[in-house]
Amino acid sequence: MVMLKRRSTKKGVATFAGVLLVWTFASPAAASSYGAGIENSRWYLSESVFECSLVHEVPGFGRAVFSHRAGEDLAFYLESTVARMKPGRGQLVVEAPVWRPGVAPRPVGAVSVSDGQRSVSVGSKEASIMAQGLLQGMQPTLTRVSRYGQGAVRVSLSNVNFSAPYSGYLQCVSGLLPVNYDQIRRSRVPFSSGGAALSEDDRALLDNIVTYVLADSTIERILVDGHSDSIGSRIDNRALSEERATVVAEYLKAGGLDEDLLIVRSHGDQFPVSRRHRDNRRVTIRLQRQGERPEFQQANGSGGTFSG
Repeated sequence: MVMLKRRSTKKGVATFAGVLLVWTFASPAAASSYGAGIENSRWYLSESVFECSLVHEVPGFGRAVFSHRAGEDLAFYLESTVARMKPGRGQLVVEAPVWRPGVAPRPVGAVSVSDGQRSVSVGSKEASIMAQGLLQGMQPTLTRVSRYGQGAVRVSLSNVNFSAPYSGYLQCVSGLLPVNYDQIRRSRVPFSSGGAALSEDDRALLDNIVTYVLADSTIERILVDGHSDSIGSRIDNRALSEERATVVAEYLKAGGLDEDLLIVRSHGDQFPVSRRHRDNRRVTIRLQRQGERPEFQQANGSGGTFSG
């Protein structure tokens, strides 16, 4: 990929001048290259209803992971216990392996290299281009200046033994839950003034919560807290917030959730989250897993952990 031309100095010592492609930072001769060979290239599929992952060990560097969480798009990241790249902008390309000479590399774009164990993360678009490149017999390659010295670090993903695990990945994705824990662990159902009826969007949200909780046996508690705005009397507001909380709780139970999981409370207008009345007409739903700190017991988020 690099064109070299020999020239002589006045002292007759041969040197080399490199003509670099725009997508690389240093010649392969000056780079520290990491990648699996034909004999040790492996891709491993990890599958569940919560996440589908394709994991590839990169000898001497760490591991490369295509990750697809429930409710999200495909993503990719590189992990390494030793920081080998200098933080900054690296270049990602899809290039042909050495046994396919003459095929031009396809630039994917610049990516951010950071400190830490997970030094590189890219989104769905880039990850999809990389996966398609692997299926086409190419190898995605990241190049970045070395953290130590003047050379570069090149990390390549081998396409060998990729196709079969990828087929399993596609099947796994079709069975993912509609949402993940982070997306629904703190949820909010809004209400109209004086109202306690669920909208179609509300039911869709609650259906997703039910589906997730039924799949995750680590959920040990669900707090359902009803609230109102400050319009009207406090007695009426307390009753309305109780009605709202009950409507939500009954819908969750009708979907199949165990009543023992639910803690249902009503607070009237005691814990506003905004000066706008519409923001305070709500029911909050908070999921708690086994082993998590019980820091969300108070509906007002005492201690600054949560408000409403």
